[in-house]
Amino acid sequence: MVFLIQELGLGKNKIEKLLDAKSLLFTEPWYKTVNNLHLWNSSFIDVVLISSLMGILGLPFLTRMKGFSAKLNVLFNCLIYITEASARLGQLMMEDLVSMHVEFSQFYGPEESNFPAWLRQEELEILPSELREIILGKDGVELGGWMPLYSAADVKDCMLKIHKLNYAEEACYNGTLVIKAFSSGTEIGSCNWILNSPKGDIAYLSGSNIISAHAMPFDYRSLQGTCALIYSDFLSFSDTQDGEDGDSNSVLTADKLLPMSSQDLAGFNHNFDENSEEKKKLVFICSCAIDCINEGGSVLIPIDRLGTVLLLLEEMTTLLEASDMKVPIYIISSVAEELLALLNIIPEWLCKQRQERLFAGEPLFAHIKLLKERKIHVVPAAHSHELLVNWQEPCIVFCPHWSLRMGPIVHLLRRWCGDPKSLLIIEGVLNLELALLPFNPIAMKVCQCLFPSGIGLQKVKPLLETLQPKTVLCPEELRPQINLSSEKSFSVLYYTEAETLKVPYRKGSSELKIATDLASQFYWKRFKKEEIDVKKLKGELLMENGRHHLVLDNDNKNSLSNMSLVHGGSPDLEKLMAALSKMGISGVIEHDTSGDARSQSLCMVHIQDPYKASIEIGATSANIPTADENEASFIYKIVDDILDGV
Repeated sequence: MVFLIQELGLGKNKIEKLLDAKSLLFTEPWYKTVNNLHLWNSSFIDVVLISSLMGILGLPFLTRMKGFSAKLNVLFNCLIYITEASARLGQLMMEDLVSMHVEFSQFYGPEESNFPAWLRQEELEILPSELREIILGKDGVELGGWMPLYSAADVKDCMLKIHKLNYAEEACYNGTLVIKAFSSGTEIGSCNWILNSPKGDIAYLSGSNIISAHAMPFDYRSLQGTCALIYSDFLSFSDTQDGEDGDSNSVLTADKLLPMSSQDLAGFNHNFDENSEEKKKLVFICSCAIDCINEGGSVLIPIDRLGTVLLLLEEMTTLLEASDMKVPIYIISSVAEELLALLNIIPEWLCKQRQERLFAGEPLFAHIKLLKERKIHVVPAAHSHELLVNWQEPCIVFCPHWSLRMGPIVHLLRRWCGDPKSLLIIEGVLNLELALLPFNPIAMKVCQCLFPSGIGLQKVKPLLETLQPKTVLCPEELRPQINLSSEKSFSVLYYTEAETLKVPYRKGSSELKIATDLASQFYWKRFKKEEIDVKKLKGELLMENGRHHLVLDNDNKNSLSNMSLVHGGSPDLEKLMAALSKMGISGVIEHDTSGDARSQSLCMVHIQDPYKASIEIGATSANIPTADENEASFIYKIVDDILDGV
């Protein structure tokens, strides 16, 4: 069942159709991707950076496109970069999504054609406006973003095309661009990026959390002082009230975390215990769950963000033990067993508190102990034999999918939606009423919560002041919400989709890597007028790992002795005439007055005595035509004495 759809304008005489459960689309699910992805020329994409665990779920839509050529090869290395943790966890989540989709198709049957009927204009026009807007977007241009899900083969092919990185590990693209990932603190393996090139460095700031109770904390120091910073934390725009309006008897909301003050953020004072606020929210949610269990109801928790699920699981079991309640906890997912095992062997991706558990001989997460004590039952599917044998109510169930449209969650919601004693705990659904529409009338309690995600609007300005980039590129949506026009420490540009921005080049010079033993042999020539030191070399200038490298010829010393001098600047005419006169040579200066822009001659010195010759002085060179080679050599030495040569 799919309810995500988009909008066409209604005719003036058409009657608006009311939204109810019968209005929903009973069909094989399609998935919303990047707008106009089907129109992209994927062969033009050089590098793909994946910043989050959830971000990788959309990658196969791109890699399966015709013309996409990301692959490992000796020339360009790999075009897709992601952290090791996000890749390993993301692969499991993609496989789970494919598994649920296949189960859905097997149960309800596949589509009869490759183009669903609900995508046709005549079908869209009779849908309720809410569904049309979901399908078409507010501007009615997002219809092309809907695609059928990828296959298991697409997932495998996608994973072969990625290059996995650890935090702060360097990867070089095409010899010129050095790419590094740094923790963003949002999820395990989530990251921000630094792109270094000879022309400067760029920071890419994605969704980030100042402090995390499970993931490596936000590494903001590695993003400081860049030439440009692309601010792309769209999670900051979700600073809205957690719950949707609804019946206060059935919908509970957990209070939003208190924002960190600008003063704290400006210094990034990590003594501020934001974790305590998250802890309070977890305790509130779990206490609601315990109350429902005491009344004889069950608790259903869709799996959304992995970190949130782990924290809820830990807090829930702690309160159950404190209450001396023996309530079974079930985790239903085709990849749950492998996922939970993986989480206990990746300490380098976790926060300091979790790492300290490892050194103390404790498991990184509480679920390891709970599994051994058989307080948690992990099963691959709702119809598995183990679940049917051990099923007991009341209970607590964690299972996918957060959309409430497929996976074990659908079966369990059907079972408990009419039970006023049971509880659904759901995170971050944009439209709760629409999400629950297929299960109406719904009597079970619903607790909608929103855990910290993103920097937060109050913290954006102090964060940018701390990072001190030279130029900040912000999304246009941020302009009306935060006033950055008064900032003097950095310039601000605003970007929108499909628009090219020219960012000022701020790096004053480029760096050249020279071997130490070679550099120690240099003897520099000082150009006093330009106040620079110069050394003439013969070799190759190469680009490797984002840096210029100088490689000299093996016979460099011999070749340099045979090379002619290179001079810098134009000769001072007064000094030149004085030097010629001192050597007994007389001449007159003739300036070019033709006004011909094509003329390369600025002036000419005509020598009359003791022989006839001339010195043609141009914008970039000088020429000495004479009838005798010895005379030309003599005049050249005079010019050489008044110019800097190397």
